[in-house]
Amino acid sequence: AIHAGGLRYHGMAPLISYLIQTGVMEGRAYYQNEVFEAALQFARAEGYLGAPETAHCIKATIDEALKCKETGESKAILLAFSGHGHFDLAAYDAYLSGQLEDYAYPEEEIQKALASLPEVPAT
Repeated sequence: AIHAGGLRYHGMAPLISYLIQTGVMEGRAYYQNEVFEAALQFARAEGYLGAPETAHCIKATIDEALKCKETGESKAILLAFSGHGHFDLAAYDAYLSGQLEDYAYPEEEIQKALASLPEVPAT
């Protein structure tokens, strides 16, 4: 099973694109099992069960904190906690029962799909 939930939007907000392009923020991709693992770690420590979409941010936050711990760097890390998981407990159940699979769409299929997109002039 693959959980997509609210992450099925295939576009990108112009503001997010700009922030990534200018280096203000970076994008990260994670497999779904490590995301749910991080969300449960957070829930056990903080008492809040994040929505699956929020779990991606939780995973990135934990990774960034561990990186700081390893390097000794001190910095503020913002966790944008956008929702709770009470409405998507089925996704957590699928994770806990081992039904979620980590899947990466093949690069050649991505390139094939991108090649069929029309050219859109920049504004």
